[in-house]
Amino acid sequence: MIDSNPLGISHVILSRGFAGSERSTAESCNQQCANHRVSLIVRRDHRKNGKSIVDHVDDRVNVVEIPPHLFTGRHLQRALSDIAPDIVHCHLRRSTRLVSRVGIDAAKIATLHITVNGPHFAMMDGLICNARWQLDDIPADYRGLVYKANNSLVPHRRLDRQEVLKLRHDLDIGEDEMLIAAVGRYSEKKGWDTLIKAFMQLGQFQHARLLFFGAGSRESRLKNLAASDSRIRFVGFRDDIKDLYQAFDLVACPSLFEPLPRVILEAMDGGAPVIASDSAGCLELIEDYGGVSFAVGNVDDLRDKLAACISSPLPRHRPDLSAHYIENANQGVVEFYRRVLDSRR
Repeated sequence: MIDSNPLGISHVILSRGFAGSERSTAESCNQQCANHRVSLIVRRDHRKNGKSIVDHVDDRVNVVEIPPHLFTGRHLQRALSDIAPDIVHCHLRRSTRLVSRVGIDAAKIATLHITVNGPHFAMMDGLICNARWQLDDIPADYRGLVYKANNSLVPHRRLDRQEVLKLRHDLDIGEDEMLIAAVGRYSEKKGWDTLIKAFMQLGQFQHARLLFFGAGSRESRLKNLAASDSRIRFVGFRDDIKDLYQAFDLVACPSLFEPLPRVILEAMDGGAPVIASDSAGCLELIEDYGGVSFAVGNVDDLRDKLAACISSPLPRHRPDLSAHYIENANQGVVEFYRRVLDSRR
């Protein structure tokens, strides 16, 4: 659908690498550039471990790099002045803090990828929440507009049975083995140690396999923790993770804190059953679309819930996630942009 009144939209994200927030930002850029003038401002050293958001944006998006440390705010001011957008959409804390100081005649909007973690969020004309719990985090005296969005999802193609079997074969997983997957960055907040400890107590299930897909600073520590259990393996980062969801028997998300996990949405889109902690956004998605929850950080509870899932495997399940589909989610965001512009006038 062609927008008869295109906007100038500048997304600003000053993180490194490519994880959930960067994926969400790239998807927004790619959807919006079909009808609007879209730019993406990133730090010059945006690449981390060989991964970067710029590898995932449409050629129609104008990518602008600015210095990461010296006079970053000054360069951001210059870039935005040259672009002259109608909307500046900030992602994560540093981007929001720097944009809040920029003098430019544009509506300033920030997505709460995490929470209101600084006074600069109150200086935005609009705030976008992806999870319901974030609405309660917004200060009562905030004077801008607030929008509850649906975290975006690009639905993935359906694989046939032979493709799924090949993926499992390549992972050295037999048809009679149960594949439990852990997908995401190896960081403390993801709660991977809780999952490893719980799984290692289930030695009676020798046909179960726990595979980790990702990378991060705690990789060595997690590998050491799991070293005595040959059923646990670390595969590394995979670009074909959306294919792999269709080969998983269960996806575990034991996060200690998670705003609204994209992993769960993508797993559900792939039909994989989900077991997740009852932390914030994890519980919201389980309540909305189904799955199994356990008490966050509780090894014994997770062990018992995993045992039940292994003993009686959950059926594949694809809930209706159309509200999250990128075209629907983006339409709501663009409508919010226009509301904010109208309110400023």
